Amino acid sequence: MNIRTLIVDDEPHAIEVIEKYVSNFSEIELVAKCSNAIQAFQILQKDHIDLLFLDIKMPGLLGTELVRTLKAPPKVIFTTAFQDYALEGFDLNAVDYLLKPISFDRFLRAMDKIFNGYKPLIQQFHAAVPQIETKTDSFIYLRVERKTVKINIKDIYWIESLKDYIKVVLVDKTLVSKQKISVVAELLPEDMFLRIHRSFLVAIDKIESYHSYAIEVLGKELPIGRNYKDECRRRLRQ
Repeated sequence: MNIRTLIVDDEPHAIEVIEKYVSNFSEIELVAKCSNAIQAFQILQKDHIDLLFLDIKMPGLLGTELVRTLKAPPKVIFTTAFQDYALEGFDLNAVDYLLKPISFDRFLRAMDKIFNGYKPLIQQFHAAVPQIETKTDSFIYLRVERKTVKINIKDIYWIESLKDYIKVVLVDKTLVSKQKISVVAELLPEDMFLRIHRSFLVAIDKIESYHSYAIEVLGKELPIGRNYKDECRRRLRQ
């Protein structure tokens, strides 16, 4: 398998990080790298590209706007420091949405979707390239009222869906953001959080107790949805 790949980002360091990560995959052929969407469009017109690592907020033309111009876009993994674009990214059928700074673990989870069907890449590469740093991203940004607020992942107790909004419960406060819970779930480390209900996403290390129909966090019982019981049982009994 030969996956012809293009990296597009206006930050040279960001290109270096992705280039370093993809160099560990013999199946990936890095065809080109460029600093803006206009250059990327020109490359896409003359070269066959299977996979596009694409920054969103770039001068001249946004990455999302580039994808909309393409009649038959390749597989796209968005890479950006601005998670406000996450919902639009998934609306464009992106394979994944990586929030900078991108850890190698999070990158592997995205590549696992590309390779779909191969043995778990995280286990494979932890054994093969232990020298690569695999630190998990320690924070996310959410839009709260008219501000973009930094939230430390370790401070999150649970996230609750409120239709088009989410409520993020921290130890000392609660924040409300206009965002989909499914989008935020993609930004969080899946080994640290558990979806227990269509309306609840819980930090595993904050769970105080649980039984067949609810879990307890901060003294509050949160329901376990019927469709989530098997996964909760599997994860909590590990």
